Amino acid sequence: MGIRLSHIPLRLTTGAFILNSGLGKRGLDKDSAAGMQGMASTAFPQVAQLEPEKFGRIISMVEIGLGAALLTPFVPSRLAGLALTAFSSGMMAMYFKMPGMTQEDGVRPTQDGTAIAKDIWMLGIGLGLLLDRKS
Repeated sequence: MGIRLSHIPLRLTTGAFILNSGLGKRGLDKDSAAGMQGMASTAFPQVAQLEPEKFGRIISMVEIGLGAALLTPFVPSRLAGLALTAFSSGMMAMYFKMPGMTQEDGVRPTQDGTAIAKDIWMLGIGLGLLLDRKS
């Protein structure tokens, strides 16, 4: 079963964005990887146990794999949507748990939080692909 025509723009744009992000993280220097790891550890404390370089490699591989899955037509949209929903839920967990990301209401982003809050579009796309009954 192929993917639905309406899923193509969602999967192409999101897949290309995430794949590019993952490719850009290959060979991260220790300081950059440690910075990303510090952010991630606010939502997922267990990642602090990894060496920064290993964390950077894992994030790069996850993003490359997810981007490739979204771009690959024979990967069912529901499966791609499930993976995207899990990934973007992690991003949203970081957004809500990191100090200084939200305004006093705990929802609207601060200037610093906008960079992560904007990733809510990935959650919406992931849920759309996952919940589409015909995918």
